[in-house]
Amino acid sequence: MTSAETARAESLRRISELEYILIGDLRDLLESPIDEQNLRWISAVLDALLETLPKQFELKQKAGFSQEILDVHPNWECHVTSLAVEHEQMCDRLRQLRRELPNAVRTESLAKTLRMELKAWMQAFIAWNRRESRLLQTAVNLEVGCGD
Repeated sequence: MTSAETARAESLRRISELEYILIGDLRDLLESPIDEQNLRWISAVLDALLETLPKQFELKQKAGFSQEILDVHPNWECHVTSLAVEHEQMCDRLRQLRRELPNAVRTESLAKTLRMELKAWMQAFIAWNRRESRLLQTAVNLEVGCGD
C-alpha cells in the first residue's frame, strides 16, 4: 500500500468513527425535548453530518470501493450506482430536515414531527450502510461456480 493509500485509509477510518459518534449523539439528542439549547446541539450535529457524509463517500470512492466491486462483478454497476444515488438522496433529505429545524421550537407538534423524521432518516441511513457493506462483502466472497 502506498503512503497516499495509507493516508486515505486512515482518513476514512477517522471520518467513519466521527460519523458513528455523530449518529449516536443525534439519537441521544432526539430523546430529549426539543428546546432552544437542544435545538442548537441538534443543529451542530446535523451540520457536522452534512459535512462528514459527502467526504466519507468521496473517500470511499477514491479508495476504490466501487471499482473493487466492479472488478469482480462488472454487471453489478446498477447496484453500485443505486447506492450512490441513494446516498445523495439521503444527504439531500438531511439538508432539508436541517433547514426545517428552526421551525421545530414553535410548536410541540412540529418538534414531534421533526423528531420522527430525523429518526426515520437515521434508520434509513443505517440500513444504507448495511447494504453497502453487504454488497462489498458479497462481491469479495461470492464464488460463481461453473457447474458439473
